[in-house]
Amino acid sequence: MKADAQSTPSARPLFLWIATAGGFFSFFAFGFVDNIKGPALPSLLQDLNLSYSQGGGILFGAYLGFVIATLLAGPVSDLLGNRAILFAAGLFITAGMVGLGMASTYPLLFLAMLVVGLGTGSIEVGGNGLIVALHREAQGRFLNLLATFHGIGSMIAPLYAAWILTNVGNWRQIFLYSAPLAVLLALIFLVTAGPPVPKGEGHGFDWPTLRRNGFSGTMILFYLALGLYVATELGIAAWIVEYLIQQKGIAQTTAAYYLSGFFAFVMVGRLIGSVVVERAGYLRSVLLAASGALICILIALFGPTWLAIFLPLSGLFCSIIFPTITAAVSQLHTRNTGTILGLLFTAGGLGGTLGPAAIGVGSDWLGIQWGFGLNALFCAGAIGAVALLLRKEHRPR
Repeated sequence: MKADAQSTPSARPLFLWIATAGGFFSFFAFGFVDNIKGPALPSLLQDLNLSYSQGGGILFGAYLGFVIATLLAGPVSDLLGNRAILFAAGLFITAGMVGLGMASTYPLLFLAMLVVGLGTGSIEVGGNGLIVALHREAQGRFLNLLATFHGIGSMIAPLYAAWILTNVGNWRQIFLYSAPLAVLLALIFLVTAGPPVPKGEGHGFDWPTLRRNGFSGTMILFYLALGLYVATELGIAAWIVEYLIQQKGIAQTTAAYYLSGFFAFVMVGRLIGSVVVERAGYLRSVLLAASGALICILIALFGPTWLAIFLPLSGLFCSIIFPTITAAVSQLHTRNTGTILGLLFTAGGLGGTLGPAAIGVGSDWLGIQWGFGLNALFCAGAIGAVALLLRKEHRPR
C-alpha cells in the first residue's frame, strides 16, 4: 500500500476523486462509530450496574485512545501517507467493536473503548490529511464537506441504536453489528492504489520548523479553541440522551432522536458552511458559530422541557467549527502538515477525553443538570480563544 498522491486534479482526476470518496467514507464511519456510544450508555450502565463516573471512565478510554492515535498518526502520515493510517484505523475499530460487544467488566470495556479511540483518532488525522493533500485550494470548503459525512454517520447512528434496542436486542448488538462497517473501511484502503508521493512540501520531518511553528502562541490558542470546542460537542453527544431522560423526563427512544437531530443539524450546517466560510473568513465564521451554539445550549439548559429542542439545534452552529479551524491551521502551515494537524487533533482529543469524563463526575457530584451544564462553560472558553486569535490576526505587524 503506497502513500497518498499529491498530484494535481488535471493530472490524475480519477485517482483524485476515488481517494476523495474514500476519505469521505472514512468520516462517515468515524461519525457512526463515535456516536453509538451515547445511546448505548444508559442500557450499558443499567445492565452492568455501573455509576455515572464509571460511564465517564469508559468514555475516557475512547478519547484517551484518540489522543494517543493523533500523537502517533501525524508523524506516521508524514512518512507513510494517510491511506496507511486509514487502513490501520479500520482494523482498530473492528477489534474495538467486537471487544465492546463481548466485554462485561469495567476494565475490559475501558480497554475496548481505548482501541476504538485508536481507530477514530487515526481517521481524524488520516482523513483530514488526505483531503488537505488532495485539495490545496478552497480547503475550508472540502474539509466542511468531509465533515458533512461525519455528520451523516452521526445522524444515522442514534437511529440505528434506537432500532437495535427496540427491535433486535440489547446494547451489545449495537456494537457487534457495527463491526462490518469498520471491516469495509480497512478493505477500501487496503485495495486502493495510487501513485507514490514525491518527497517535498508537507512530508518528512523538519524539527526546527515544527518546533517554531507547532508551539507558537498562535498555535497554542488554536489548540485551546479546538480542545474546548470538542469537549462541548462530544459532551453533548455522549450525555444528551441521559440528560434528557433524567432531567427533562423525555423517553429514551425520543432522546435518541434528539441526538440524531443534533447531527442532522450538524450535517446541514456543514453543507452551508462549505459555501459560507470561504467568503466570511475562517476565524470570523468560527466565532459567530460558537456564539450561536452557546446561546442554544443556555436556552435548553435553563428553559422548560419544550425548549430542549435547542440542544439539537446547537448542532447547526457547532457544525463548521472543527473543519474550519482545521482549514485555518492548514492554510498557515504547509510543511510538516500531518504532524501539526496531529498536534491540533491531539488537543481536540484531550478536550474529548476530559469533557465527557468531567460531565460524568460533575453529574455524580452536583446532579446531571449542572454536570451537563459544563458544556456551556467549555463553549464559552472556545469563544474566548477564537476572539484572541482574531485580535492577533488584525493586530498591526
